[in-house]
Amino acid sequence: MTPEVTVLALAGLLQVAQFLLYSVLANRQVGSRYALGPRDEPRQLTGFAGRAQRALSNHFEGLVLFTIAVVVVTLGGQSTAFTAACAWVYLVARLLYVPAYLFALSPWRSVVWSVGLAATVLMLLAALT
Repeated sequence: MTPEVTVLALAGLLQVAQFLLYSVLANRQVGSRYALGPRDEPRQLTGFAGRAQRALSNHFEGLVLFTIAVVVVTLGGQSTAFTAACAWVYLVARLLYVPAYLFALSPWRSVVWSVGLAATVLMLLAALT
């Protein structure tokens, strides 16, 4: 398994952890009766629960691009120390992004997000050369 694929698996586990965090925070906010019900009437999450929900959604978006980069690098036989380092930078950025978002650390949340996106783009560019 390439380092990039290993990091992809870890990013998937991070996604699960974020989902669990979001679920706990959301259930605390709306109550178990609403959470277990059909949720016919939507409720707006606020505070930590709302930020956890948005951070989770953002990771879904970023994970799609990162997955594409890992597939292109791996199937193209372009795995290098550089692409592996980019993959690890992406994962560290995603790990830092969660608390940065939860605690509303501005502008650091955006800076960390940009680092993760840049690492993904650099992987794609490296695979094309």
